[in-house]
Amino acid sequence: MDTPNVGGSEAPELLAGSNAQLAGLLGQIADGDQAAFKEFYQLTSRRVFGMARRVLIDAGLSEDTTQEVFIQVWQKASTFDPAAGSPLAWLMTIAHRRAIDRVRSAQSASDREARYGAASQDPDHDSVEEEAGSKLEAEAVTRCLGTLTPTQLESVRLAYYGGLTYREVAERLGAAIPTIKSRIRDGLLRLKSCMGVG
Repeated sequence: MDTPNVGGSEAPELLAGSNAQLAGLLGQIADGDQAAFKEFYQLTSRRVFGMARRVLIDAGLSEDTTQEVFIQVWQKASTFDPAAGSPLAWLMTIAHRRAIDRVRSAQSASDREARYGAASQDPDHDSVEEEAGSKLEAEAVTRCLGTLTPTQLESVRLAYYGGLTYREVAERLGAAIPTIKSRIRDGLLRLKSCMGVG
């Protein structure tokens, strides 16, 4: 399976087909139609890669995750239920879950390595002080999130924790895209200021 071409500008036809077109393709994919799968991939792979890249940052991991998502689409297309939401929403939910699973897996491996490293050498630092520092940092983030306006907080949460694009946040909140961009930008600036970053 080819990875999505992420360079250059995106042609509008590659962003996503209509709901009816994508739903039809998913039905054909469920019947094992490889041509339909290829078309579905061409129409949606950039969006999936973009979602993975926002969550994972690393291009290589994002490509791997994108391929995993489309393997799941091939295997699970029959589980798509148009009554539960649009084909793109179904696909992006799979993509977001896969990317989050990657993050958790990497974090778990990192935690195991850290535990092994800590157990195999004499402690040369005060672990109580470290734990207290981590707790204070978490409290600072929570406190700083509390300084955002309700609209800023909702926009930031949907974009950064929900993995939605500006357009999707705007649709979810019934606001114009420039308004959402402004809310997120202002919210992030307020967070940086509160955290004393930059």
